[in-house]
Amino acid sequence: MSNKKYVATIEARMSSSRLPGKVLLPAAGKPMLQHLLERLKQVNSLADIVLATSVSKPDDVLENFANEVGLSCFRGSEDDVLSRVINAAEYACADVVVEISGDCPLIDPELISQCIEIHKHNKVDFVSNSLISSYPGGMDVAIFSLDVLKKSEEMVKGSLHREHVCLNIVEHPEIFSHLNVIAPPKLYWPELHVVLDELDDYELICHLIEQLSGQDPHFDCYQIINYVKSNPEIRQINSKVNRKGAT
Repeated sequence: MSNKKYVATIEARMSSSRLPGKVLLPAAGKPMLQHLLERLKQVNSLADIVLATSVSKPDDVLENFANEVGLSCFRGSEDDVLSRVINAAEYACADVVVEISGDCPLIDPELISQCIEIHKHNKVDFVSNSLISSYPGGMDVAIFSLDVLKKSEEMVKGSLHREHVCLNIVEHPEIFSHLNVIAPPKLYWPELHVVLDELDDYELICHLIEQLSGQDPHFDCYQIINYVKSNPEIRQINSKVNRKGAT
């Protein structure tokens, strides 16, 4: 059994071009970031959670939020997300990084736990459930050691690869071994998106939280899928959102 320290890094900032301040938008009386944090706290194999935000003035409110809820916070470059995540992981004394986007407030803790176990028990550089789309968008997990990420950073030259933390690792499977986790049939729905990109996504996520949290405050990916399939009109809320490219 691995005794390495697994730390979740939450990448978040306020200056989103499509939905500014989205990670602190309220849902059922709590900011989206709080919903995400509560889910991450259910993952017993995580030794720590650190908010990786930027030194830009608008992100002062994110540091304030972190201080209020007792969340570790590291502030680094706004655009060089790769260095920000590396420095945040070093700040938290991480051996292994569990990369989580602040855009995923409904992420299923069990999926994170499964990916961590797979990483622990396989000699592989990179474990992800999104290299091949199979889970709904918003359930994305990527796991890699800090050493692997530093090795990747040494190869990186362009700004695109500094904006997208894992892009270089994904592009070089001949250097970094990959293991992709595919959704079981009951969780397979890559066309469903519960990721917080635009206002329509926010409306859908708020609806899901309001409808499902009363029955189970820790509702999971299967409960989301089951609810949307039972209420197919719900999908129309964010069906017109144009998604960014993968990675």
